[in-house]
Amino acid sequence: MRENKVVYGLIGYGGMGRWHTEILSNVPEAVIGGIYDIKEEKREEAKAKGFSVYETEEAMLADSDIDVVLIATPNDCHKPIAIRAMHAGKNVISEKPVTLSSADLLEMEKVAKETGKLFTVHQNRRWDDDFLIIKKLVEEQKLGHVFRIESRVHGSRGIPGDWRKEKVHGGGMVLDWGVHLLDQILYMYGDRKIETVYASLTNITNQEVDDGFTAILTFEGGTEVLVEVGTNNYISLPRWYVLGKDGTAVIRDWQLTGEIIRKTGKTEETVIPVKTAAGLTKTMAPRREDTIVKEDLPKVSGDIADFHRNVVAVIRDGAEPEIKLFQVMRVMKLMEAIFQAAETKQVIEFQDQV
Repeated sequence: MRENKVVYGLIGYGGMGRWHTEILSNVPEAVIGGIYDIKEEKREEAKAKGFSVYETEEAMLADSDIDVVLIATPNDCHKPIAIRAMHAGKNVISEKPVTLSSADLLEMEKVAKETGKLFTVHQNRRWDDDFLIIKKLVEEQKLGHVFRIESRVHGSRGIPGDWRKEKVHGGGMVLDWGVHLLDQILYMYGDRKIETVYASLTNITNQEVDDGFTAILTFEGGTEVLVEVGTNNYISLPRWYVLGKDGTAVIRDWQLTGEIIRKTGKTEETVIPVKTAAGLTKTMAPRREDTIVKEDLPKVSGDIADFHRNVVAVIRDGAEPEIKLFQVMRVMKLMEAIFQAAETKQVIEFQDQV
């Protein structure tokens, strides 16, 4: 440590690497000691931004000033770099997904135990405001018993034109966005067990890796969760749609437009049917205004810099890691179950170990 600050070494200066430098600028307890990227132009770019730059990975790992190595490379590189860094005596943060299989993760965990170093994963979307709002609603039972949650992200430009399109690098939307959405759901439900998994993948704009997927998870107690990522959707469905016994909540977009509608307890003795093209229906008739109440979404704010503040506290003060490896493993196994369910076109009984 340098003047009681945790010193970071950043490997990978692409989009996420640059983003980490912005986040870390808000964490005075941490400092970036240097950056390494395999591409010379990226190293030159980092130099131009005023960062110290290593010409090789080995030089960074040999630097006794570096306390923690942050890996922001393509997914297939996470495992070998993390293992080398831990063997070199460094704590490690890996970008998500931590690696490409649960077997790989077991090897990485083993090295972490052998070396006694912190090994954690940047599951940054636990701090998203939209997720924290839904988590609050579910935990406070604002809607009564929640029996269905739909979590979606939709775009219309396919997969970005980089390594995320390629299977060898761990591309595809299950590993890119699914890892976030699944982590959010499992974090929200804690030790509640998953019973079954069903899924389908899409290959509309990319035949090598999935460019979208839909997964349906059933949890112990009857709650059904739909998790969906689409990259060829020109009209996006809501980011969140939550159904409870006593009401419904919706968050439509990243700007947090949405509302809660709950029943007041007043009953409708007489339902006035609504006229449809083919006849009348009471079932689908709108509720009378005095039997429901419309409310604004609660205000909840997250700060992604809290992830790095926690890393600093773990290294410097022995605090508990916010992102724990058993949680990361559970998400990894769930992604593998999604691939299995999609390939076999069968419902998978998930062997959940919370």
